[in-house]
Amino acid sequence: MVALDLRHLASPAVRDLLHLVNHPDFDRAQQQIEHLGGCTEPVRLTGHTTTVDTATGEVLRSYTSYDEPTGSLLTACGNRRSSRCPACSRLYAADTYHLIRAGLSGGKNVPDTVRAHPRVFATLTAPSFGPVHNRPTTPGGDIRPCRCRKLHDPTDTLLGTPLNPATYDYAGAVLFNAHAGTLWARFTTYLRRELAAGLGMTQKAAHAVLRISFAKVAEYQQRGLVHFHAVIRLDGPDGNSQLPPPYATVAKLTDAARAAAERVRIPVTSDAIGERELTWGEQLDVSEIAAFGTDAEFTDQTVAAYVAKYATKSADASGTLDRALFCRPCQGRGATLLPHGTPLPCTACDGTGQARPLPRLAVARHVRQMIRTCWELSRLPEFADLKLWKWAHMLGFRGHFSTKSRRYSVTLGALRAARRTWRTEQARTHTGLPEPDPTTTLVIGHWDYLGSGYSPGAALLAANVWHRKELERQFAAEGGCS
Repeated sequence: MVALDLRHLASPAVRDLLHLVNHPDFDRAQQQIEHLGGCTEPVRLTGHTTTVDTATGEVLRSYTSYDEPTGSLLTACGNRRSSRCPACSRLYAADTYHLIRAGLSGGKNVPDTVRAHPRVFATLTAPSFGPVHNRPTTPGGDIRPCRCRKLHDPTDTLLGTPLNPATYDYAGAVLFNAHAGTLWARFTTYLRRELAAGLGMTQKAAHAVLRISFAKVAEYQQRGLVHFHAVIRLDGPDGNSQLPPPYATVAKLTDAARAAAERVRIPVTSDAIGERELTWGEQLDVSEIAAFGTDAEFTDQTVAAYVAKYATKSADASGTLDRALFCRPCQGRGATLLPHGTPLPCTACDGTGQARPLPRLAVARHVRQMIRTCWELSRLPEFADLKLWKWAHMLGFRGHFSTKSRRYSVTLGALRAARRTWRTEQARTHTGLPEPDPTTTLVIGHWDYLGSGYSPGAALLAANVWHRKELERQFAAEGGCS
């Protein structure tokens, strides 16, 4: 092969791409990238695996990453955030859609009879911490001017920001986000109590005849506060395979959800910011989920698609960051401890504890103040357990973006395991290996983490794969014709 002189090329990525294309085993390198489907930051592993027949001692298959063109095996990052990896987040959204849909319509080992269970779609919002720029509507749906007397455009960057930042309760907003997970947990506790009371039963008696199942996802509003969308379903005592008693109706579930949301209270006491009581906001929506094919606003399919859409978003949807802000070497402390306990200022962050100084963050002023408030509150002893320095990029929210009760439906882990089994079977068929006997087949391997991400040239190939797949999806969505 003729050696190429690439020194005249200004772009390191193009130079690296040409080196990769001229590699003797480029086809295998391209195959790995294609297999990842456009993942933006794959995990690089080094190691080996051997499949052995324990009955005969025969080595059925042997693989080592050192035979790869790059000396490592690439695996998808699996990040659910669309801002970090569009390809993996799309797969996460698809899994979430099937998880939610199975709990509404059946499938994935959930019986079809689950469609007859009472179920509602609830949205719990944050309270007001001060007036913000918005787009209010009339009863007829027309847009009215904001309190600032301006008719905001939907893309106006002022939307969601305080009318008066000096009087806005930033501490309350951050503390609400930090306690949102606890607010939800208490809501589910009160929901069971209110449902039992509404049915005229004790909690023990109610638990013996019915069960509450749910799946929820968090979403950030433009003002940087989280609210929850939840599918709530009534089951029999055995879960999704059993109908609840006929007197456990949608109306009873709706009333219980509204009463439970109003009961939730979390007191917060601090000498620095005073006493607070964290609650849900006044805007609470609880609507019945109708069967697919009806004209109702919320059906099995629309709710599943709605929840899956927000499962891949993060705080960056409200204009903030998509990765932690604290300095990794000192873990946000601003200093490291010497063996004898003496603190030594961290040289990586100049003692600030921040990977990037707050004034230099490319975010709006409102978001920067939310982040700064997280950092300031984290220094107070009464809020130390919240670790707000760690979650400043999430504007204080520390919970999981999507959760579900145990018996709602299939798990994400089960969906991933089924996909992994299918891929393993496809690879076995492609290589012509016999079907393994689980009683005599042993897989031995050792793998180490090498790093993450592509080389500059491979990143160009991955971007092309993602772009091509996106065009294919758009073409399929349009019916394959113009």
